[in-house]
Amino acid sequence: MLALLLCFRPAGGGFASQESDIARRVFESIDRIERERAADPDGPVRSVAVTEAELNAYIARRIETEEEDIMRALQLKLFPRNRIEGRILLDFEGRDLPDSVKQRMNIYFAGVLETGERRGRIRFESLYLEEQRIQVGLLDMIGSLVARWNGTEPVRIEDWVELPFGIRDLETQSGRLVAFY
Repeated sequence: MLALLLCFRPAGGGFASQESDIARRVFESIDRIERERAADPDGPVRSVAVTEAELNAYIARRIETEEEDIMRALQLKLFPRNRIEGRILLDFEGRDLPDSVKQRMNIYFAGVLETGERRGRIRFESLYLEEQRIQVGLLDMIGSLVARWNGTEPVRIEDWVELPFGIRDLETQSGRLVAFY
């Protein structure tokens, strides 16, 4: 899950919508982090904060520009002490699935963002597929199917991932994400 969020690299291109204009703040923050880390890699720890709206607009823009194959939406709600909630929309249209499996599914989750040693992950406390509570293993299975379809290596949903762009740590506050770099 955190890999989905963090592995998006900024891409060039214009900003066509109002949502993209809101996302611009995150793109500019990433550029700033990379620029300042490159100029002074061992410098003091600095921070930059983005709002929940900016982060969600950034995620939507990345899904759009990366032409994400299965994940159509990822929306996050940020709370103090690294607590997060979210919704993921998966679209399996055109895939060879049993008739009993819905083509479009929502996953709802709540958990805690954990970071350390320049890595991060989300530890899930609750996870729902539509209205049915599920275990993390089911999402790992879905991730394995997607990886197989895409010819990539499967990633477990609660795996630790390296923080990108020179970020050392992340913290959530009410409606804000703070990146320390």
